[in-house]
Amino acid sequence: METDVCVIVPTIREYECVRSYVANAERHGFDTDRLEFVLVTEDFCPAGEMEAMLDDLGVAGEVFDGSRREEWFEAQDVGEYSHLIPAASHAQTSFGLLYLWANDHPYAVFIDDDTRPHETVDFFGTHLDNLTEERTVESVRSDTNWVNVLYHAADEHGLYPRGYPYSAMDETVETGEAELTDVVASQGLWTNVPDLDAVRILMDGDLQGQAETRLTADDFGPDFVAEPGQYLTVCSMNLAFRREVVPAFYQLPMDDNEWSVGRFDDIWSGVFLKRAADLLDKRIVSGDPLCRHDKAPRSTFDDLHNEVAGLELNEHLWELVDDVDPAVESRGAEAYATIFASMADALIEAEADYRNGEFLAHVGEHMHDWLDCLDELQSVERAVPADD
Repeated sequence: METDVCVIVPTIREYECVRSYVANAERHGFDTDRLEFVLVTEDFCPAGEMEAMLDDLGVAGEVFDGSRREEWFEAQDVGEYSHLIPAASHAQTSFGLLYLWANDHPYAVFIDDDTRPHETVDFFGTHLDNLTEERTVESVRSDTNWVNVLYHAADEHGLYPRGYPYSAMDETVETGEAELTDVVASQGLWTNVPDLDAVRILMDGDLQGQAETRLTADDFGPDFVAEPGQYLTVCSMNLAFRREVVPAFYQLPMDDNEWSVGRFDDIWSGVFLKRAADLLDKRIVSGDPLCRHDKAPRSTFDDLHNEVAGLELNEHLWELVDDVDPAVESRGAEAYATIFASMADALIEAEADYRNGEFLAHVGEHMHDWLDCLDELQSVERAVPADD
């Protein structure tokens, strides 16, 4: 069978997580020939051991440390855009997006290396079903225009996920039903360690970067969508999506910037994706397949240091793009690019009187560079040889 799913794994530690996901696919009869793994790592990591693991598993895949990424950019004749991938940042997942764009995978899956699939759930099959099946799911909205993805049991645990604006808390939630016909992203949620920001981890009483509160499958209800005009946190540790969204899903120049803004790569890209999806009548579904998040202990205060530079910006970013509504002539990748360019302009032109507000224009400029890079890759990839 043709390889049609690009599995992007940023890793500097637990690359062996790939074995668990391949075993899950085999256990549930999902054809592993459909999968190509792209491991995004660093020069100080054992890339050779990662390649040997992929060979041992019998799955297609590539390992890209910093040096190999630079070689790839040059080989694709897009070396001038290598700055799009920040150094030493989780946002290097953007490289995986460029790889799948250049290689025409119709689907992609982000997996973090500190996660494992639930053995009883068909991980890849569930994600692909979410992206392709038509069905009825729960729809959610709130009076603050934000949906807490942990809302099902929020009255018991009181948690809000990383990236959820503090000004949108204490919301009133309403639910209904929605017919799914055009799903572009499937966000699987997580048991064990919840995905919280450092402030909320401290409020939960944990100093080791995890949380005192742990989640089980019982804390989650049925799959759901945030209604149009509503935002939600998108976490890339367990996420599948269609190729068409790549123009509007750049993971941004986080961490490696003069303002030291970091840890909002998937959060902000999720805001951009949700706005684009709403404008195009597409959906992001959240819920299954759950994964187990085994976050390693680390200083909560280190995470706080990395997050604090962007906390105020995170309160307002969604408002800056909420009015973006450009005319589009299609509903495919070109439309996402048009919308993304308009959002980039909104950030560049914003009167951002916030702490580190200049970072927003920096992001907007990189967003335009992202679209230019995709155009270059597509022109190379689709070039037709001249007749002899």
